[in-house]
Amino acid sequence: MKIIDAHLHFSCRPGFNEMAKNISQVEFSAQGLRQEFEQAGVVAGIIMSTPSREPNQPSGSPEEFVLADGTVEGLLSCVGVNPERLKEDHKELDYIEGELKKEGVTGIKLYPGYFPYYVYDSIYDPIYELARKYQVPVAIHCGDTQSPKGLLKYSHPLTIDELAVKQEDVTFVICHMGVPWMIDAAEVTAKNHNVYTDLSGLIAGNKEQVMKIKDKRLYVEYIQQALVISNCYNKVLFGSDWPLVPIKPYIEFIKHVIPEEYHEAVFYRNVLTVYPKLNEIL
Repeated sequence: MKIIDAHLHFSCRPGFNEMAKNISQVEFSAQGLRQEFEQAGVVAGIIMSTPSREPNQPSGSPEEFVLADGTVEGLLSCVGVNPERLKEDHKELDYIEGELKKEGVTGIKLYPGYFPYYVYDSIYDPIYELARKYQVPVAIHCGDTQSPKGLLKYSHPLTIDELAVKQEDVTFVICHMGVPWMIDAAEVTAKNHNVYTDLSGLIAGNKEQVMKIKDKRLYVEYIQQALVISNCYNKVLFGSDWPLVPIKPYIEFIKHVIPEEYHEAVFYRNVLTVYPKLNEIL
């Protein structure tokens, strides 16, 4: 079975190498990701870019596509947005629109919780106009934040409901299934035709820690309960959040959570619906 990783990080910005070393013990390099893709049967991936503004490059920010030892084939990205810069002038919007014109960019990424704005705040309206213009999805961080300074009221998945109703012709992805508010995230996904969710970041840790959590019945059943209640497996995407977790063990965990009859949809087909530009590189 071919697999697409709909949510990963591939950046030389500070922090990711430390996460790999201290949390997942993966090799954070182009060669490391290439090997993990090959071992797990992953044929493509979506980079969730950090908010930045860089010189023109053919495939998005150079910091997001190239590590010290190069890059990996089959990667597209979602351009990250810093809402604070949207208040300054048109330069940030010009930058984001420039990114969306690149072949390697397939969406937009917002970071509520890390930034103190609700996703339905008018500050983001120009971003949704760009999403509409270029027919790309908007992936949204939801749930817990890596930083203790993050504000969870802005990243709760229920905030996506109001956004989805107001912006009904834009596609949204609730990242991380809103962990720990998975039932809320699943309901918002089921209710709104333009909302999907990805399963990235439900675990952060090394192979042994992933296997331990796989055996935690209450946690597994909590995720399954959300999915069963919402019954929208056609709107669920696989993502790993690499380098926070090794990819192959995490795939085994998600396979354990998702009924086998939905594996092909969750691991491959659904992602192509949300990020159709992937069809151009597969």
